[in-house]
Amino acid sequence: MKTLITGANGFTGSHLVKTLHQRGDTVVGLVRSGSNLARIADIPVELFYGDITDQEALRQAMADVDTVFHTAAYVELGLVNDREMERVNVEGTEAVLEIAKETAISKIVYCSTIGVYGDTQGQVINETFQRTQTEFSSAYDRTKYQAQQIVDEFAAAGLPVVSVMPSGIFGADDPHFAPALRLFLKGWLKLWVGGDRMTGIVHVDDLVEAMILATEKGKIGEHYIISADELPTKEMFAIISQETGVPVPVEVPEPVVRVVGNILDPIGRVLNWNPPIAKERVHYLYDRCVRVEGNKAREELGWNPRSAKEILVDMLASFPHS
Repeated sequence: MKTLITGANGFTGSHLVKTLHQRGDTVVGLVRSGSNLARIADIPVELFYGDITDQEALRQAMADVDTVFHTAAYVELGLVNDREMERVNVEGTEAVLEIAKETAISKIVYCSTIGVYGDTQGQVINETFQRTQTEFSSAYDRTKYQAQQIVDEFAAAGLPVVSVMPSGIFGADDPHFAPALRLFLKGWLKLWVGGDRMTGIVHVDDLVEAMILATEKGKIGEHYIISADELPTKEMFAIISQETGVPVPVEVPEPVVRVVGNILDPIGRVLNWNPPIAKERVHYLYDRCVRVEGNKAREELGWNPRSAKEILVDMLASFPHS
């Protein structure tokens, strides 16, 4: 089988490349010119260079392809370039689907996010949930929701596309939690914020498995939440501490974090800098709560992910620590 992955050099995309190559697929990747290809440097993959909105580049990359995995996205919170995020996440998704339709691709899997459901206010929801949050918490929230609407429209018109909605994607090379975990293991992470924040967790390789299963068993137009488990951040650190003996970081009081966010937000805007704590990130830490369950993927796709504790222990095995 010949498979195209958009964003092949990214976190999720690179794990897809590796898994599909190992199972014998011919793998094609679409990446931007000048992209860092370190994640896929040792894997034989045919690369096409072009922007995600470049229809000619997409047309060339999809030639003779059976399946498309659309993972390319602009993922960031805080002070971001809203227009660029819309161009990549919304216009890029529409371009991918237009060319997939033109070239009669047999199956497309779109990597969405549980964020499209909006703030569930702590309610654990499944794919039947209808978004009640009318505003958007971030540019990322807005653009992924808009992209999902486009995907659903194409599916309703007959395009063979399936959507997977991952929760927090973890792995030894993930760009979000893994750097914090490295600092923790070195004893350098003394403070943490938002310890009570409930986080859905899925290992990147389990997400890849679910995406591949979606090409085989996923029903056209269906949404599949891909979340193995959920834990508050402080429980994640408690598990890691128990495994390693490294003390749990001290929780910074919420009022202090809010004050810091209010101070750093305008500074970041003046300096064109995205600070680690700003109003939008504070909102995600304390005010917005999206909780999901992934039973549909287990039942319809036969997905069998590892648990939250297994994910964290697997990550630890990849990092040197005393």
